Amino acid sequence: MQPPLENESIVLVFTLSGLNEMMGNRFVFFSLTALYYPLIVLCNGIIIYTVILHKKLHEPMYVFICNLCMNGLFGTAGFYPKFMYDLLSQYHLISYVGCLIQIFVIYSYVLCDFSTLTVMAYDRYVAICRPLEYHSVMTNQRILECILFCWLSPFFCMCVLIVVTSRLTLCGSSIEKLYCENWSVVKLSCFSTTVNNVIGYVIIIIYFGHAVFIFCSYIHLIGKCRKSTEGRKKFIQTCVPHLLALLNVTVALLFDVLYTRYGSRSMPQDLRNFMALEFLLVPPMLNPLIYGLNLTKLRKEVMRLFKKRSRNI
Repeated sequence: MQPPLENESIVLVFTLSGLNEMMGNRFVFFSLTALYYPLIVLCNGIIIYTVILHKKLHEPMYVFICNLCMNGLFGTAGFYPKFMYDLLSQYHLISYVGCLIQIFVIYSYVLCDFSTLTVMAYDRYVAICRPLEYHSVMTNQRILECILFCWLSPFFCMCVLIVVTSRLTLCGSSIEKLYCENWSVVKLSCFSTTVNNVIGYVIIIIYFGHAVFIFCSYIHLIGKCRKSTEGRKKFIQTCVPHLLALLNVTVALLFDVLYTRYGSRSMPQDLRNFMALEFLLVPPMLNPLIYGLNLTKLRKEVMRLFKKRSRNI
């Protein structure tokens, strides 16, 4: 039987040290966050409301866009309220259970983004390469299956990760980030973390595999669309925003993975914080904007909604 370590203890609270060097400008950051987070909620909420309200938008592509925006609200809710509270607080603490919940919410959101973009790529493939079969393939049942895949597969992956992490005996309680992140907790373990490493890398490979699959399918779509003017127009209007969203979330997650596992403490704190936050800053705002502005049918309905509201006022 292995003797207990001197530093081993039951961790009930974690300290988040990522804000330490930002506290001199905390009121500036709080003001910016207090403007930015409601803007994220507003932009995503408008897209969700518009898609739900108008029956002509009850098509697979718009349903998946609506799902992407719902996921954006879900993920940002796991970070921004706590971050704003920490900016006004002298001590940046989070409970052990709260930390695991934040890990689950934030990283389920990232994985759900990849899953949603994957089913959107499948939808575009069927629409462009098999247009005559589109409605027989993309049935209501298939759409429901795709939505369940988007949410349940990330939830399952994160449940496995959280269970494995929660079994670790920890010898520290300081997390060098603005929020709880799985690898930051795993690094505090007193003993071997091989199982956690393997599961973490498997999940990373699976979801970066999603991105590779999407890029490959779009290379095939480009070949198809080059043959006709109508195909090129459809690709530019519906697929280019999708590629932008995919590139955005892939780069953002890559930043986070590289920073968390290989980041150096010699890097400036501001740069480290930006790398850790990029997927919570850019995708939740960019997704509703690129789809809301670029897709003609959705843009028209959003503009009609605003005009109707302005007349009522």
